[in-house]
Amino acid sequence: MLLRQNTAPLLCLTLCLGLAACAKSPSNATTPVPISKVNESSNNSVTNALYQQLDAWQGVPYKLGGTSKKGIDCSAFVQTTYIDRFGFLLPRTTLKQAEFGTKVSKPNLQAGDLVFFKTGFRTYHVGIYIEDNQFLHASTSQGVIVSSLKNSYWRSAFWQAKRINF
Repeated sequence: MLLRQNTAPLLCLTLCLGLAACAKSPSNATTPVPISKVNESSNNSVTNALYQQLDAWQGVPYKLGGTSKKGIDCSAFVQTTYIDRFGFLLPRTTLKQAEFGTKVSKPNLQAGDLVFFKTGFRTYHVGIYIEDNQFLHASTSQGVIVSSLKNSYWRSAFWQAKRINF
């Protein structure tokens, strides 16, 4: 009887650690993991999905390392949007997200493309292109908003864009 009481907490701890390890995405992943397929992959349906995400998240404050509606950072917001709206799991960080997809030039941007910015010596920012030079992102000053690529700040900080084929 004493043996069972002492092993139960150990068994529970082992089980919990095993489940937690399964929940994390691998840090060395090289391609997005499809969770489900998008029914319509037209530009219009992607644009609509992004506006729905804006409606659900607009004004949520920025929080470095945040992953919820209490506060979220830019890469977590992109990751959450891709899971919620397109069924794809992207990496958690901006630099890891920048490793995915195919490079796209600014004039060829389409809804759903990731737009990356170099905002400091070693800092980066990511958002999702919607349409008409507008992108959806978690802004450090205003939370989840839509901004313009034509804005002088974003225009000068623009680094690259990537298309995730889903």
